[in-house]
Amino acid sequence: MHGVPAQAPVGRAAEKPLLRFITCGSVDDGKSTLIGRLLYDAGLAPDDLIEALEKDSKKHGTQGEALDFALLVDGLAAEREQGITIDVAYRYFATEKRKFIVADTPGHEQYTRNMATGASTAELAVLLIDARRGVLSQTRRHAVIVSMLGVRHVALAINKMDLVDYDEATFRRIEAEFRDFARHLRFLSIEAFPLVAKDGDNLVHQSAHMPWREGLPLLAYLESVEVDRGALVQPFRFPVQWVNRPSHDFRGFSGFVCGGNVRRGDIVRILPIGRDTTIARVVGGGGDLDCAVAGQSVTLTLAEEIDVSRGDMLASPASPAKVGDRLKARLLWLVREPLVCNKSYLLKLAARTVPAAVKSVTARVEIETGLAAPLTEEGETLAFNAIGEAEIELDQPIVCDRYIENRETGGFILIDRVTNETVAVGLVTEAEEAAKSASYLEASYSSMEGLPPPSVEPVPTRRTSFLKSLSWRPLGSLLTFAIVFGFTRDLALSLAITATEAVAKVGLYYLHERAWTRKGATAAENGAPPPDDAGL
Repeated sequence: MHGVPAQAPVGRAAEKPLLRFITCGSVDDGKSTLIGRLLYDAGLAPDDLIEALEKDSKKHGTQGEALDFALLVDGLAAEREQGITIDVAYRYFATEKRKFIVADTPGHEQYTRNMATGASTAELAVLLIDARRGVLSQTRRHAVIVSMLGVRHVALAINKMDLVDYDEATFRRIEAEFRDFARHLRFLSIEAFPLVAKDGDNLVHQSAHMPWREGLPLLAYLESVEVDRGALVQPFRFPVQWVNRPSHDFRGFSGFVCGGNVRRGDIVRILPIGRDTTIARVVGGGGDLDCAVAGQSVTLTLAEEIDVSRGDMLASPASPAKVGDRLKARLLWLVREPLVCNKSYLLKLAARTVPAAVKSVTARVEIETGLAAPLTEEGETLAFNAIGEAEIELDQPIVCDRYIENRETGGFILIDRVTNETVAVGLVTEAEEAAKSASYLEASYSSMEGLPPPSVEPVPTRRTSFLKSLSWRPLGSLLTFAIVFGFTRDLALSLAITATEAVAKVGLYYLHERAWTRKGATAAENGAPPPDDAGL
């Protein structure tokens, strides 16, 4: 069943759980050093890598005769020469309890786009702060970005405690300041650690210099923290990346399961055309599978021959994705040239790319507070590294979800059509269904199948309801007059009763309309859709 956790496929059940996390924070807060020292102290760095580190430390190190653990992660020549992180460095390691993929990201403002790339797949953020400098603007910016991109757990690593004499009051002050700032950022948990990354204090082992610190060291926390596995219980989502046709006997659709699960025999909906069909086979790298769950790449075949292309989506018919050509989104602007409203960009979401234009920017996030505020100047948009709310119009409808519901099908990028540069990262907050576009697609599909086009039901309104009522009320009043006159043979009495009955009908109709109007308003306040009955 879609959206219900399926039993893990054979060969996956016994695997250790995987945690993807990111190290972020302002420049020179010790992100690369933390990862290098953690790997070294945990015995997770191979001997040949340690030998290379010893040589590199003498040539490029910044710690004198001691090992420069940042060099375990910073591999680019420019990074070693300048002593900074430029690109995202991914490292895989595993302990007895868990597997990890860590993205070590740069702290410089000009490389914020690389930091956002690392955060886009992370489940937890290790946010570093220099104990001497406290919470900086770049610290706040990175906190806002990881929250925006769906990271819900933060390990607040207050580093370089040796430079403030391991002072607990300094640690508590910085922790309180960050928690106060982050109270609007939707983090589910924030755990603070006082560290000296270069010396290994509170990384793998408890620090002898900070006995006032109670709780697990950082690695033990990473091994035990519980993160949300919501993708397994989300509605089924499968963006088609490739039509797999190796021979005339096989036609499948390859892609990545972005939510829920799928089995042979399941009914799925093809979007944007809205056609339902049945899954015939689920094919993995080693052959046919009983099912596929979120996080797997598979090929699906259908029971019917239906035209499905790259960029289409197979989804749960019980909870399908939205089809829209107007989006409300939160944007992170990545380039120095400011956003230009009504300029044509390319919007890429999952496997589909369509022309799009930002019609307006309605608000901008203030980095100092983490809250969105309306723009004050006419024509103002988004500048470099700014985050804001925008309304976007697409040339063609696209299939998507809200980002808070599904990160894979709710996140997109904007691309400059001239330079081919990625200019923004975007998250869908609301999609307006393109009813006309959907009807057009359904009509086109029906014509190809030789079927009549889908009918569109008129939407009832109170005006149309009243006009319809006029067609039967005079007839009802005439019938009432005829019945009363037939029994009484009294013209005056018959007219009086008929008039009273007509007035009563009008009054009851008015009260009926008022009652349904109030019911609709109450339902809207409670988040429920208003009633469809127009009060006939």
